[in-house]
Amino acid sequence: MNKVLSGIIGICFLMIVFSGYITLDKKEIDNIQMEKAYFASGCFWGTEYHFMKAPGVVSTTVGYMGGYTFAPTYKEVCTGITGHIETVEVTFNPEITTFEILLRLYYETHDFEQVGGQGPDIGEQYQSVIFYVNENQKKMVEKYIQTLTDKGYKVATQLRPAPEFWKAEEYHQEYYDKKNGIPYCHAYKKIF
Repeated sequence: MNKVLSGIIGICFLMIVFSGYITLDKKEIDNIQMEKAYFASGCFWGTEYHFMKAPGVVSTTVGYMGGYTFAPTYKEVCTGITGHIETVEVTFNPEITTFEILLRLYYETHDFEQVGGQGPDIGEQYQSVIFYVNENQKKMVEKYIQTLTDKGYKVATQLRPAPEFWKAEEYHQEYYDKKNGIPYCHAYKKIF
């Protein structure tokens, strides 16, 4: 009987110890300040497809940035006259990934040399643009543009400060996952 009782006490002790670690880990996770990055590389469905699968990415949201219209709709943006660009907001955990790692993924999943669109999607709304949220992101993008230029690429990616982000309609969110498809103009190609 004493062996059974001491075994139960031991198990209870371990449960208390491990639950303390689990609680501590959850608190630590809750205290991590997530970061955001904004990438535009043609149709936002394809851009989002690659980022939502990247380690350390907490969430992705497709939407519009850089235009003149308040709360634009997809139909308005598709006209090409609002000035908005299809963009993906990437929220990431900086303890798992970095802006630099995401930046590499960005360049390796679209044709950053194409001007005025991406693949068959032509128009201002499909440009290659990175909207930076701080000076560190800006400097990192400038570094990579120079690195790619030094490798002989003609980088068309624009670098702009991040204006307001407008979330796209719900049916655009996680589009390829909903349709069980893959992007038609965003394919992974190792560069770095």
